[in-house]
Amino acid sequence: MSAEVAIQKFSFPFSCAARLSQQDGVTQKGCVRVKALELHDLQESPALSKPSSGPVIVAPVHKKHQERPAAAPGGDVAAAQVLVCTKASQSALLSGRSVFEKLTVENEDQRPAAKRQLSCESAAKTISVVKKSAVRKEAEEQRHLKPKTHLGQKATPHVAAPGRRRRRKDLFTNTEAFHRVDAHVIRAGAELKDKCVFDVKTIVQSITQGVRTELERLRAIWVWLCHNIEYDVSGYLGRSEKLSSPEEVIAAGRGVCCGYSSLCTEMCREVGIECQEVPGHSKGIGYRQGQSLNNVKSDHLWNAVLLGGQWFLLDACWGAGRVDMEHESFVKRFDEFYFLTDPEEFIESHFPDEEKWQLLETPIPLEEFERRVFKTSAFFTMGLRLIQPHHFHVVTDGGEANVSLGFSRPATFTYEITQHRDLLHCGASEQKDSGNSSFGLLTVSHRNMKLQLLPPASGTYDLKVFARPEAAVTALTWVCSFTVECRTPRAREEIPENPFLSWGLQPVAGSLGITGSSQGSEVAEVEDGVFELVLKTSRPLMLLCELVHPELEAAVAKRCLATQIQPDALTCHVLCSLRGFYRLSVFVRDYEKTEGRLVGPDELFPPNLGSACGPGTRTTEAGLSKFSHTTALVSTQQGKCNVTFHNQRDLELHTVLSREEKQTAAIPLSRHLFCTYTDSKVTVSASLPEAGVYRLGLYARTAPGGDFNPMCDFVLRNSCDQPGPPFPCVYSAWRKGCVLFEPRVGLLEPLSWVRFRVRVPGAQRVSVVGETRTDLKLNKSRVWEGEVSSGNGLQQLKLAASTGESSDMAVLMSFDIKQLEREA
Repeated sequence: MSAEVAIQKFSFPFSCAARLSQQDGVTQKGCVRVKALELHDLQESPALSKPSSGPVIVAPVHKKHQERPAAAPGGDVAAAQVLVCTKASQSALLSGRSVFEKLTVENEDQRPAAKRQLSCESAAKTISVVKKSAVRKEAEEQRHLKPKTHLGQKATPHVAAPGRRRRRKDLFTNTEAFHRVDAHVIRAGAELKDKCVFDVKTIVQSITQGVRTELERLRAIWVWLCHNIEYDVSGYLGRSEKLSSPEEVIAAGRGVCCGYSSLCTEMCREVGIECQEVPGHSKGIGYRQGQSLNNVKSDHLWNAVLLGGQWFLLDACWGAGRVDMEHESFVKRFDEFYFLTDPEEFIESHFPDEEKWQLLETPIPLEEFERRVFKTSAFFTMGLRLIQPHHFHVVTDGGEANVSLGFSRPATFTYEITQHRDLLHCGASEQKDSGNSSFGLLTVSHRNMKLQLLPPASGTYDLKVFARPEAAVTALTWVCSFTVECRTPRAREEIPENPFLSWGLQPVAGSLGITGSSQGSEVAEVEDGVFELVLKTSRPLMLLCELVHPELEAAVAKRCLATQIQPDALTCHVLCSLRGFYRLSVFVRDYEKTEGRLVGPDELFPPNLGSACGPGTRTTEAGLSKFSHTTALVSTQQGKCNVTFHNQRDLELHTVLSREEKQTAAIPLSRHLFCTYTDSKVTVSASLPEAGVYRLGLYARTAPGGDFNPMCDFVLRNSCDQPGPPFPCVYSAWRKGCVLFEPRVGLLEPLSWVRFRVRVPGAQRVSVVGETRTDLKLNKSRVWEGEVSSGNGLQQLKLAASTGESSDMAVLMSFDIKQLEREA
């Protein structure tokens, strides 16, 4: 029987400076760099197919100017990519660092794709690492606590002794602890708004009804502020009067920072919580990196509250959302991070006028605050740490700048470099899954990310780093920013296109059987036009290699490779016939003997399989081209796969998923297919409900008003026992150009907040309809987004949109909600 193997791809970049001809006497120097690739990125690459018998190795690498390599017989593969560079002159070298550094890759759990969707709550968790001193007796601790001040007295923050200060995680482990309070506050807030209740005392009494502790009362107030008050962008820009009094802010439903802070103070007073307004500077809207704040009036207000004799910090203004300065609008986005934020993290973006309100054992000066790298809340919630540089302004050394981040959990990274703009908060806060290899090399090792940046010309640039947890399927989020000054750019040759996010081996390589490599993630030199990569293995593996150079033909590239397979090692020999940079892609899979193996009944092809399987003459004549899977057999160990192709003639398409049914399924198979059609590209996504063999049928209407004709069938072989969730139910209003980013599942959890992100071309309004209607906001990327409660007992949420001048809403799709089991 075939061994169960995981799928992974690694990339190694390298370059060559001299031909192998004896006539060329130039000393051949070069460099090699290693590139990481996530598992889910591989799923969107061309197929890793496995026929009924015999091993198959195919290369799922997209090439810019070359056809994909033909599939050899085989099964699921793991891959690696290397950039190899060989140069004739020292000025063109990327670096002269060590050659063949050892890289030990530790095992990491590879979670199934069905568990990769993070909830809004878990995405907002903060990971902190704290060195704890010896625990003192409780009586001694109480003697050092600051007694609670009386209302009306001027409070002074108490900074605890080292190791003594309670942190946010000491108050609550995660925000699930407030699920009951949050649900009540949001429901009560909506009712009070409908009744036009603007009295502070009445609102506080209503939202704190049934809460049990002082912490829960504070939480109720903060959540109400974040969900019921929007930032007054018009007031901030001076186009309308700023509202600051609690009654005005509540009635208008908007306010600037002082409106949030004063209202928070007033509401806390009503429930007996000591609360102070804290003025100071912030790295929010209008902030310019590098500007001096000396003798500049502070521009922000937040709050400090006294809980259990200790002061804590919070900011409801930043917790409610962010301001899109390019569109001069407020983007409502609930951010848990700014509720009782630890002072060590709060100081990265908030600098109080009075030093005591830093709540730090060792306060920092204003100049240090100005120089520090700007970090978003996502930086901390993902458990990232800054390795280098420690200040935001980076000057290139020899045309190169280096940025390095550490992480405690596996993460995916990318970056964006643009011409410098004064304002910090401009540009997109999210990034698509696309590489940005033109101006640098980004590598991810076991516990850190390193970006070697190579600006193309002299000047000043803005660098944004984006990240997401490795298991997540959402867009990458902005985590930190730098300003890069390049005085003299480095002369360099073109780096081959890298369709992935980063370079280097991943931690999960250990689970694939890779225990070490002769080439680490650092740049190394290639001598005499010959490069050798050795991968140490813990079990017998197969490999396939692919070489890419901007000027090298595919047929010639194949003649530059030779591979050797041993029980405990895989070796790839590379010949560099041209100067410049290469990308070496290495794919690995389990080596298995198939002699005598028989096909089981569950592995037979599905019934009703058409005569045309896989892309071929029929699809070409219909104008369907550039298929991601060129063979009819598609294997997946994750239960998910994407088949992409181009519809050049804009034909009307139809897809069908079928299999040999042993019993009636609770959810029809049609809900396990989802189609996205943008421009001429079509993506058919499958999320298979169980292990087995499926038929994916593709049909097209080739003549207006005619019948749908079969184009081709794909055989989907799923070895994952974990059930794949269904997609939402799609209606006819879901048309070309519409893209669903999240949620990508059609069965939602009850009593939860669901983040919606969708692109609907031409829409004037997009809403989610449940117990009430929630209008989504349009961000600067033309994506409608917002958070919606799945409620209690609600069976369905519907996504609807209105287009043109009509106010009628057309239903685009519907999402089912799991029903809670009722107690007998």
